[in-house]
Amino acid sequence: MEILTLIIKQKFFDEILSGKKTQEFREIRPTTQKKYCQLDADGYCVEKDGVLQPKHYDAIQFFVGYNKDRASALVEVKDAKIELFEDENHNLIEYTYQGEIYLAAQVVYDLGRIIEKHV
Repeated sequence: MEILTLIIKQKFFDEILSGKKTQEFREIRPTTQKKYCQLDADGYCVEKDGVLQPKHYDAIQFFVGYNKDRASALVEVKDAKIELFEDENHNLIEYTYQGEIYLAAQVVYDLGRIIEKHV
């Protein structure tokens, strides 16, 4: 099973457990793209039919904060997609990091059932 580990705030953790929060969003940055994107041999996000491909995860292990004794939950991932950010004129937003141009993007995980929890 492929598991992504994420730190979240108590408020969002409680919303996931109650079923109110059904999606998790994470901004993709050059320093995190290998965590969220399928990468090719050159380290670029794989594109299929014009759509950037997220890295596959079966579940997300959520932890509340950084304390040793913290609440956690393992939650099924039903689907994932990458969304590109656009400006008000529908142009893709670009930024430069260490001399390279990147597109502003986020990964969206559709959450499923709670596999296990420790509160």
